[in-house]
Amino acid sequence: MSAAGHPAASSRQPGRLTGNRDFLLLWVGSGVSALGSRATSISYTLLVFWSTGSATAASLVTFAALLPNLVTQLPAGALVDRWDRRRTMVFCNAGRIVAIGSVAVAVARDSLWLPHLMAVAFVEASLGICYALAERAAVFNVVPAERYGAATAANESRANAASILGQPAGTLLYALTRWAPFGFAVLMHVLSLVTLLFVRRDLQAPKARTDEAGGLLARVREGFVFVWGQLYLRRALGLFAASNILFQVLGLGLVVIVKARGGSPPTVGMLLVVNSVFGMAGAMTSHFFLDRWGIRRIIMGVNIAWAVLMPLVGLAPGLVALGAVFALIHYGAGISNVAGMLYVLQSAPDHLRGRAGSIVMLLSSGANSLGALLAGLLLDSISITRAMLIVGGAMGVIAVLAVLGFGGRARAEAERAEREQAERERAERERVAAGLAEAEPAVGRGAGASGRKVAAGGDMDGI
Repeated sequence: MSAAGHPAASSRQPGRLTGNRDFLLLWVGSGVSALGSRATSISYTLLVFWSTGSATAASLVTFAALLPNLVTQLPAGALVDRWDRRRTMVFCNAGRIVAIGSVAVAVARDSLWLPHLMAVAFVEASLGICYALAERAAVFNVVPAERYGAATAANESRANAASILGQPAGTLLYALTRWAPFGFAVLMHVLSLVTLLFVRRDLQAPKARTDEAGGLLARVREGFVFVWGQLYLRRALGLFAASNILFQVLGLGLVVIVKARGGSPPTVGMLLVVNSVFGMAGAMTSHFFLDRWGIRRIIMGVNIAWAVLMPLVGLAPGLVALGAVFALIHYGAGISNVAGMLYVLQSAPDHLRGRAGSIVMLLSSGANSLGALLAGLLLDSISITRAMLIVGGAMGVIAVLAVLGFGGRARAEAERAEREQAERERAERERVAAGLAEAEPAVGRGAGASGRKVAAGGDMDGI
């Protein structure tokens, strides 16, 4: 049978991702799901902050939405590696439809209750984590190995595109009527669920379906052993965790600055669009920097750039300058996100990708919920300018640690060895593929010759 005749071959042929049907279905389904989530993420903040005027109250909902990064990641990663990925994603979409729908009804009836919003934010984020872990791992089973980098960049660009459309859509829908962003999110999750029903390929390797010894804790421990065994990954995770806390202060600080300068929710939305456009640009150009700098220089360069830019948030003379500073910060984030996720998912075997992804997200983003609380308390207690200068000083310390951790000769040699190993593996894959391509015509010729001999034999028997 030719490659084209193999039932799984069509979705794994090398070439453009736009010709990969199953990847496009996953990409679109996850994209519209993220679109709905982005619309509600900003809407929670606007709903609480514009209703109460309290940054602390708004930070409580943000805390509930980010808390799953701390408490849900580990069990989610282990369970996603055990469960069927397609069914997991369907269940997560269905759960989010019910949870967010309850907020839309409550807002429409003008019966807001802060604990209810916090509970829904927590549930929605928890289900979103499970969905994202399953989808990231599934993508590597519907694209060929040589397209992993392109698929990762496409997914990161999709996340930024969802922010470009979702966050301003949330602000505009909120301005129209307060329940509209949540109704919109319900519709997006319904569409995401439908796309999953049309994906043909199995979304995990056969060995991932085998039972593994030990329970949930043993599976989580196996993931930690893998991640902890990567020395420079550990160092990078520490840097990402610290900088992500600061990003929470920046995010809420943007809302506070806009309101203090007489802006409106649509103004916040427009600034978030600019951030997301530059974040997507960073993701789309990440291969340029990966090919020329490598992950080591990217980590150092991005952290140094953030240390220079973050203090300028509090010193920007107007909203245009503020948008420019945030745009550059998010451009660097787009580059670093692609580099980090690609490194993790390429390094981990299929049956560990859910756990590896969850542990990385836990260690790098688990403290975001604490960062949200810190943001509210900090911005309510001191001026926004002073708060941003504190953020810049903290980022300066992180940048120094990045240089110390990744600027040595040992790391440069380790990166060179990793690249050489990757090149050897790539050459081996190409050699095997070329061997298969040469063998297939030979098999076809052999089959044709055998057919002619049988036909000749038949003629001889008939004489």
